[in-house]
Amino acid sequence: MTTEATEPTTTARTRRTALVGAIFLMATSAIGPGFITQTTTFTARLGAAFAFGILMSILVDFVVQMNIWRVVSISGKRAHEIANAVVPGAGHLLAALVILGGLIFNIGNVAGSGLGLNAALGLDPKLGGLISALIGITIFAVKRAGMAMDRLLIVLGLVMIALTLYVAIVSGPPVGDALKQTVVPEDIDFAAITTIIGGTVGGYITYSGAHRLLDSGTTGPEHVREVTRGALSGIAVTGLMRYLLFLAILGVVAGGVALDTKGNATAQAFESAAGEFGQRAFGVVLWAAAITSVVGAAYTSVSFFDAFSARFAEPRVRSWATVAFIAVSTVIYLLIGTAPAALLVFAGGFNGLILPIGFTILLYAAWRRRELLKGYRYPVWLLVLGAVVAALTWYMGVVSARTIFDYLAG
Repeated sequence: MTTEATEPTTTARTRRTALVGAIFLMATSAIGPGFITQTTTFTARLGAAFAFGILMSILVDFVVQMNIWRVVSISGKRAHEIANAVVPGAGHLLAALVILGGLIFNIGNVAGSGLGLNAALGLDPKLGGLISALIGITIFAVKRAGMAMDRLLIVLGLVMIALTLYVAIVSGPPVGDALKQTVVPEDIDFAAITTIIGGTVGGYITYSGAHRLLDSGTTGPEHVREVTRGALSGIAVTGLMRYLLFLAILGVVAGGVALDTKGNATAQAFESAAGEFGQRAFGVVLWAAAITSVVGAAYTSVSFFDAFSARFAEPRVRSWATVAFIAVSTVIYLLIGTAPAALLVFAGGFNGLILPIGFTILLYAAWRRRELLKGYRYPVWLLVLGAVVAALTWYMGVVSARTIFDYLAG
């Protein structure tokens, strides 16, 4: 009797924890070292007008995540499985792009974690990167890897928000002007908007939260409300962190400090706002952003491995594959000492291509393949918004491909 009463409660509690973990997995994956650098660079250049770019990234994130979380969770299938069911072979292409892009970006994430511990504790960046990678490996080496990952992401996500909020307050940003220019910007920089969307919505980030929900067993039409609330919460957490970081940098820029965008401008901004504590806080924020991105990139990339072998569908095999994924990323970082620009350009281009390919296929499944969604009647308004954003992401994909071609040609 006691066992029967306890098991459903434990299952429900585990699923709730996994849902919160999925929220923070999506949010922290979207706020990596690259996003922090991009936000600082564009805020230094555009000032309060960049608030519009932040708003656009949040709106695109809303449409993409609401659709992907819903399609994946209702179907009970991973993104590449849905893609293969719609267009044979498309899932293998999507999986290859996500895995390759995730591996390259993870080199940058490990590098960012090393720089974070260097700023926070004065450790050598390579040693800091190695320690961070070992922490990530430990998470997936333990028996209940999913639960350990969820708890780490929740704690570090909250730490990032709290420290950035503090710096945003002490930097004294012109909040009124920022709010005004969120909707009525003095300057609209489409290149900046495209870059920030590609870096925070594209690639493995798109599927991180949805695949975590799938692993927790939150699937089927009966969980639509739960999934919708989770997606909205994830977008809210992501949007909050994006806007707080923007305000923290804006306060410094508005105060007349000229940030050196060719150097470590974010560290300079945090130190200008809060002195030595600000510098240490920057180190913690960067480390938290990087280590959670290491975990998110590895977990999500490996969730696509079973496109090539059914063995990777087994939880323990997938956990050890995730360990190997982090280890390979770390060894490459230690050998080259940094994340080379050429690789990151390639990864950025892949991100720009992965988003429209995968998103368009999943939208088509929601529109025409109702059997994949177990007869669920998909909301028309969500499909219409999805089609508009899909068109935007294809434009971004063309821009990304052109950027790679120009870089290689130069």
